[in-house]
Amino acid sequence: MTPRERVLAALAFERPDRPPRDFWAEPPTWNRLLAHVGHGDRERVLRDLGIDLRHVDAATPPEREVRPGVFRNMWGEQYVYQETGWGPMREDVKGALAEAQSLAEIDAFDWPSVDDLDHSALRATCAEHEPHALLYGSADVWQRPALVRGWEAMFLDMAERPEWAHALCRRFCDFYVEDYTRAAEITRGRIDLYLLISDLGSQTAPLISPAMFRECVAPYVRRMVDCIHGLDGKALFHSCGAMRAFIPDLIALGVDVLDPIQPVTPEMQPERLRADFGGRLAFHGGIDMQRLLPRGTPEEVQVEARRYCEVLGARGGYILSPAHLFQPDVPPENIVAMYG
Repeated sequence: MTPRERVLAALAFERPDRPPRDFWAEPPTWNRLLAHVGHGDRERVLRDLGIDLRHVDAATPPEREVRPGVFRNMWGEQYVYQETGWGPMREDVKGALAEAQSLAEIDAFDWPSVDDLDHSALRATCAEHEPHALLYGSADVWQRPALVRGWEAMFLDMAERPEWAHALCRRFCDFYVEDYTRAAEITRGRIDLYLLISDLGSQTAPLISPAMFRECVAPYVRRMVDCIHGLDGKALFHSCGAMRAFIPDLIALGVDVLDPIQPVTPEMQPERLRADFGGRLAFHGGIDMQRLLPRGTPEEVQVEARRYCEVLGARGGYILSPAHLFQPDVPPENIVAMYG
């Protein structure tokens, strides 16, 4: 099978010749991995690891430094950079609207336009990766608004003034519907999956109640999923943490693939996920980023990768990937072993 055929078969719950593979890594991790393999060709690394998907996106405006050491992107997310030994890693701080005192102040913020994105290289990029399945974008309709607003303020908004939370989420949703529509038009429908991000879980429990999810988050997830399906794509929903409580809602909203199935609780283990949701939802990820990948042996990593492929991928419906982007503390030998 070609890489794209392999991915599409798995998403259709048909058993491919082998479980498809995806690769996510932070920039410092890439630096460490390239030093390990002895060359700087990322595409060659992906080919050597048998990665079946390629990630594509529009170019965004450059970040700017708003005060010494603090940077802001086009949305108003603010962050600092921490050195890792292999390059800097972003660490979020309170966003640009954390101190906003009125809805008028939020509305008056200098919000980006889809015209600020550069989609011009997308068609050529897709052509370069013709054999592969393509995953587009980084739409976020709740977590990124919360980073701009500040988590504490966003939680208070949802509880005390939900119209503020809806105004923020609606603005992001409007933007990404237009972004994804333009990307599909420019690439003539070549994109297979579209990413939708909103972390709903902590290490041990949901961040919000199911009722609050249905009130403040679900309407925008549904609109994005409906948009993606209208573009003949599949919706890959990313949420870290213990978010089992939301999976039935996500299925009802039309989500096709769940990432990164972080194994933080018994309910998030692959056997439980298969028993509860197998055949109704495809899965992407699962290989533990907190303990196994940074501290395990290559042999232990291989055993766990085989477990996920056998449990979740026996009848299709699974894409092998880490339970978050590969972090720079993961030895390159373990990355190679995961796909071995």
